[in-house]
Amino acid sequence: MGSDLTIGYAAMLEQFHPSEVVELSAYAEQHGFSGVMAADHYQPWVPQQGQAAFVWNVLTALGERTRGDLGPGVTAPTFRWHPAMVAQASATLAAMYPGRHWLGLGSGEALNEHVVGGYWPEAPERINRMFEAIEIITKLFRSGVEGKDVKHAGKYFTLESTRLWTMPPVAPEILVATAGPVTAKRTGRHADGIITVGAPLEKIEMLFGKFAEGAREAGRDPETMPKVLQVHMSWAPTDEEALANAMTEWPNGGMKFPKADIRSPHDFAQMAKLVRPEDFEGRMVISADPDAHRAAIQRYLDLGFDRVYLHNVGRNQREWIEVFGRDVLPKLHR
Repeated sequence: MGSDLTIGYAAMLEQFHPSEVVELSAYAEQHGFSGVMAADHYQPWVPQQGQAAFVWNVLTALGERTRGDLGPGVTAPTFRWHPAMVAQASATLAAMYPGRHWLGLGSGEALNEHVVGGYWPEAPERINRMFEAIEIITKLFRSGVEGKDVKHAGKYFTLESTRLWTMPPVAPEILVATAGPVTAKRTGRHADGIITVGAPLEKIEMLFGKFAEGAREAGRDPETMPKVLQVHMSWAPTDEEALANAMTEWPNGGMKFPKADIRSPHDFAQMAKLVRPEDFEGRMVISADPDAHRAAIQRYLDLGFDRVYLHNVGRNQREWIEVFGRDVLPKLHR
């Protein structure tokens, strides 16, 4: 595995108890994975997944137990959170584990954000809110580095005079999760890097193109900016088990529609009954052959991703970590 390449572990707080997540992440590092990504969920996608621990606590524990990078990939800084709180959480983690933490942001999903009972707007407003939040977080990071108060009065958020009092010398990178062209371009303009999930290669090429456009408009070199991918997959010793794991544990991976407006894991469970094995085609590799997974991951690396976080959807985490650490990771290259 090339030195400029990170193949990390996607820790699923939706599927595993937080103590187990910490153990599995440490185990993954022992087997050649580098770094951990975990998402900020208030609920799992489906009740079968069974967990939803608080991401910042778990990232802190991971900071103590592992040596690689740490990202909430992703949190929404806009509904359950005021951006000031996300900035403080991120700055604290970065101060405790220098050079290891990056901040992954998204525009949010009703599954997690509706729980505080606010109005749930349509996608364009959610995206506008996120970019205003990024403006505030960027200001606060600067306030901590420069030791000067900042404030903000915008369309969605107010920040009265304050600064981040605990801050590392260098602010964490802000990476934005996006799957659409307009957001990708704005990400290039306003953030430090882009995160996306496994998608058809031509769609990713289009996103990269828009991201690069936005970066160049802001006078930045897109080639030097992080491109982060999360890949869902299902590996098991037999194809039958791999498929059963996908259908049972991660049916959301086979749902070919936007999921951001669905509020309840129980609603997802009803929709999961409609998912058929063929719905995963082109969205997720389901195979007992480690080489099939390696080839799919390598295609993403060839597109230009420099950090990839792998999520095996089954509960067979230790076995998968061992097999991939031995048979897949050493063969991947930029």
